[in-house]
Amino acid sequence: MEAHLYEQLYWHIVHEIKEGKLKVGDRVSSEKELAEQFGVSRITSKKALEKLAEEGLVKRIQGKGSFVAQPVAVGQEPMRHSEERAILTNVKTRPLIGFIISNFSDEFGLQLLRAMERQSAAHNYDLIIKRTWGSRAEEERAIQLFVSLGIKGLIVTPIHGEHYNADLLRLVLDKFPVVLVDRYLRGIPVCSVYTDNKKAAKDLTLHLIGRGHKEIAFLSPPVENTSTLEDRLLGYTLAFTQEGLKLHLPYCLTSLKGILPINHNGTANDSDKLALQGFLEQYPEVKAFVASEFLVATLLTQVIDEMGKSLDDYDIVCFDSLNDHLGKPIFTHIQQDEKRMGEGAVDLLVSQLIGEAVPEQRIIEHRMIVRA
Repeated sequence: MEAHLYEQLYWHIVHEIKEGKLKVGDRVSSEKELAEQFGVSRITSKKALEKLAEEGLVKRIQGKGSFVAQPVAVGQEPMRHSEERAILTNVKTRPLIGFIISNFSDEFGLQLLRAMERQSAAHNYDLIIKRTWGSRAEEERAIQLFVSLGIKGLIVTPIHGEHYNADLLRLVLDKFPVVLVDRYLRGIPVCSVYTDNKKAAKDLTLHLIGRGHKEIAFLSPPVENTSTLEDRLLGYTLAFTQEGLKLHLPYCLTSLKGILPINHNGTANDSDKLALQGFLEQYPEVKAFVASEFLVATLLTQVIDEMGKSLDDYDIVCFDSLNDHLGKPIFTHIQQDEKRMGEGAVDLLVSQLIGEAVPEQRIIEHRMIVRA
């Protein structure tokens, strides 16, 4: 089995110690120096030094560097764990690529995952997956875990949040192969595959305006620093500008948190229901809604029903709707092409792995499905 990059660095340093080029007490090249010397990321060089430290060959002193701790006797080299595992299991391994996502469901994510699995196999890679449930700590842990497993590249759907993940940014800055899917990071040069959410939300809003609505609300989780939601809010506002209509900012309710993966146990739904009920009572003139997520749309219908109102009096559109038991769409909605997004993400990652130039952004066309 071909060694992972960090293992190649590891054995290079072992060889230098064995040959006497590095003696006990000598300083070993730093993460930065190794990365520059071998043309790899600092994540890779760091892993090599950590493996050496685990074997007791070097001692890492914070703020000073890594130093040779003991010699390597002839015939007494450290054990090559990954190669031993391959021999013991007699399994032909393929290189790994990782996929990190908050969560996936029937309305969005499941088809994306299936497409990525198929496309990874077509390129002779194995795909490993980690769900983070919207937790920043879990996202960081997943990145560190995948790197320690020797993945060749990483596909990520970053969590909703106020700040970019430092571990993810470090990978990008170290030029580790990374592709974002269903997101992009503003101001950060990283390859991304996503729907034109601005145009999609604009299409939905124009559909409602075309049906005679002028009082239209926008419902969403907090949009800050989540490019998907920021663009959907922008598309909603641009539709009013295009049609010369007045935009009522109080009609933008962007504080719904119950549908976020981190709140998957549903305990936050009660506060969201109260917020929606309060909105409907305060703005009874609003009969049309652009919901940024399918779960927001379904929560709204529950509140309308629980308030004793007729759903026939309301027009609700959203993203990624499911069908009813007759196979008809529950809501007029934007259907994202998850298959092309998944395939595109893997293709772009593999292109990076073989040294090809890739575009910073690849936008996948969407469709609007109109409910009869």
